[in-house]
Amino acid sequence: MRWKRFHGCAISFWILCSPFMVVPAEAADPGSILLRNVQLIAHEGEPVDVTVSLLIKDGKLDFVTQDEIPTDEAETALDAEGGALLGALNLGEPPTFLILDADPREDFDVLLDTRTHARFAIREGIIIKNALPPVTDAGAPPAKRGWLAYTPPPLALPASYQDTSKWNRWETKYVSGIFAAAIVLDRMRWISQDGASEEQVGDLTPFTGGVIRGFRLGAVGTLNFAKPWVYTLFGATHAFDKGFDVETTDDLTLFDYRLDIPLPRGMTVSIGKQKEPISLERIMSMIHLSMQERTSVSDALLASRNVGIVVSGTGFRQRMTWSGGVFNDWFDVGQSFSGSSSQFVGRATWLPLLTEDESHLLHVGAGIRTTNARETLRFRTSPEFNEAPDFVDTESLVANHAITYSLEASWRRGPYWAMGEYVRADVTAPSFGDPDFTGYHLSAAWAITEELRPYHKQGGYFRALPVAKTVQQNGPGAWELTTRWSDLDLTDA
Repeated sequence: MRWKRFHGCAISFWILCSPFMVVPAEAADPGSILLRNVQLIAHEGEPVDVTVSLLIKDGKLDFVTQDEIPTDEAETALDAEGGALLGALNLGEPPTFLILDADPREDFDVLLDTRTHARFAIREGIIIKNALPPVTDAGAPPAKRGWLAYTPPPLALPASYQDTSKWNRWETKYVSGIFAAAIVLDRMRWISQDGASEEQVGDLTPFTGGVIRGFRLGAVGTLNFAKPWVYTLFGATHAFDKGFDVETTDDLTLFDYRLDIPLPRGMTVSIGKQKEPISLERIMSMIHLSMQERTSVSDALLASRNVGIVVSGTGFRQRMTWSGGVFNDWFDVGQSFSGSSSQFVGRATWLPLLTEDESHLLHVGAGIRTTNARETLRFRTSPEFNEAPDFVDTESLVANHAITYSLEASWRRGPYWAMGEYVRADVTAPSFGDPDFTGYHLSAAWAITEELRPYHKQGGYFRALPVAKTVQQNGPGAWELTTRWSDLDLTDA
């Protein structure tokens, strides 16, 4: 993974005072210095320690990241060898901290003799002790690969997913993973409805109130080969994503069962029930979106999930992504392969603009989906609320073929994000006049608390807005103001 800047945040952890401070033999101006394999000790209420890299430039803390920073980014690169860091890290300010050779929680004596146990010390941006070895990349083990798939996990994984002491996390020689579950609640109120709307879609009063939207549970983890395979298994009591291929609402349904296998040259093959590789909004997880629901365009014209095989990869130093697959859900719905529709789906994205610190980017993409329509087609959706009747519905269409195109563009600069998509479905159905259905949406978001929405290069999508300072840290949390315009036309023919 490429390392990324942490914007607008302060990282806090144990701050301990010792009466025995390091006495510098000779203070030094660090210039630019890289520290790798630094252990940040979790303070009370935090789930797990993390290992990070630090970059200090001109006496100020420039980067803190869990990714690997290249050594050519600094004049000096040092290996902390997992040493525990005590102090305060505030981006853009001169750092003051110690790196100890032992964990003070396990050996309190290190705090009584910091002169002996401090491997590195910096005060107000000036190095006062350095006993760390230089970084040597030669012969270093390859970095572990993270999430392989072109789509994000179906649920947000907790921050403690790497902590094997947790009851829901397991780690063995051959298999590792984490169990996660969520109950999803909705409550909404329709404020008003005019006569024309009531005549068209009926009275909306019964749709006011609260509901249990669904209960979701499952596991993600790895099969620990030399190059680990990633497995995903998730189910729900209600349909997780709306879409014209989703009919089940009450039974326990497996909406994700997939195995992601690494291939040479950074490629991945994904086998099982999964999202089809088309449309930025459809690929992004619901929890990653800036709005509570997907647009009516995505819900009506694009499938939710399907059973198939997808091959994906990147190019041009991860400025381009590509993915393509073949699908047929005969196995999932319990019917013959010949009687079930087959689909071919593909998507490609490109970053024509990407600044060095990745704070400013422009994303463009296109997708295509074809189906032989051996089953009837139906396009319908509610008005972007979970508790609402369908406002538009073609009813069932007997068709010979259908092809769907999607175009997408997204611009992000710091806390500002704009996104738009256009989707068109051309249906070959002579008895219905060969209709063409179209839709688009335009969205804009502003992170008021100045967080930067991360971009996942391997999948060509945006992640959830991070929280720079949580309320547990006496911070404001993350606040985002967002708006959207969408249009869907299913009236052709």
